[in-house]
Amino acid sequence: MSDSRLPAAITTFLERQRIDPLRVDALTGDASDRRYFRVIPHGAPSIVLALYAKPFDYETLPFVNVTTLFEAMPLPVPRLLESGADLGVLAQQDLGDVTLQAHIGGASADERDAWYARAADLLATLQHRGRDLADPRYLPYSIAFDVEKLMWEMDFFIRHFLEAYRGVEFAGAAREALRGELTAIVHELASEPRVLCHRDYHSRNLMVSDGALYMIDFQDARMGPDTYDLASLLRDSYVDLPESLVERLIARFAASTGVRDLETFQARFDTMAMQRNLKALGTFGYQATTRANPVYGQYVPRTLRHVRENLARRPRFGALGEILASVIPELRGA
Repeated sequence: MSDSRLPAAITTFLERQRIDPLRVDALTGDASDRRYFRVIPHGAPSIVLALYAKPFDYETLPFVNVTTLFEAMPLPVPRLLESGADLGVLAQQDLGDVTLQAHIGGASADERDAWYARAADLLATLQHRGRDLADPRYLPYSIAFDVEKLMWEMDFFIRHFLEAYRGVEFAGAAREALRGELTAIVHELASEPRVLCHRDYHSRNLMVSDGALYMIDFQDARMGPDTYDLASLLRDSYVDLPESLVERLIARFAASTGVRDLETFQARFDTMAMQRNLKALGTFGYQATTRANPVYGQYVPRTLRHVRENLARRPRFGALGEILASVIPELRGA
């Protein structure tokens, strides 16, 4: 990318750091308003620059705060390098382009299973060490998935996936009936004991670099149910995992975190997965209708399949399933 096409903040940051780039490539971003650039200097390792929507205070930036916490555990996260806070630029270690999603695409079943076991074990470390290092100076300990937040996500699903993306027009009291079923799930989840959560732990936020697994996109870490991250990982919108692997990893995680009643844990996992999958559908609908970004539409069928299978697995979702099936054809007969 030529200097003339680079954002002014990136050009200024490179000039300040006296970096003479051989090349600067714009990277595919996430669903946020951040933009990313890979800088390949002459004779030095590449780095990644995150460009925020506006300047920030380095000491209070959530990504920096949570990085400090995760490094203390320690968990594998990208190293922070330099900051141009007044420009909204943060330089960090370049982990490459290979997500766990991409890596397992060419892996054997045994290799895939081993990578996912690593990912589940990192979650166990996050929860164990998250308890040990609890301190109010770290932002995640002051925010949580409470009723308000979890229900906001469910309303997000109704508004952006059902109504905006699918064009659903609820008849009579159907909308409030749906909210009632979702509210019951939310209250159940919010009442569970809270642990430290990554918040968005799935195959596109795990990077494979030099034979190691790294976490990214963790700036929204907060307290929440112990099933939250595991449900994100194993009921992922971006990959298909064999049910036998999912069951083994649930049992592995439960054993490593001291769960005594596996059957109850699996039921709680399914409840959490339902909430996570519906929230993901809301995000996909929002990206398509509000952000004019249709790329996430390809992940809707898999996510709906997760929901369908969950509805069929747990009779407790009977009323919820009836309402959802009345407005989502893919869920009929679940």
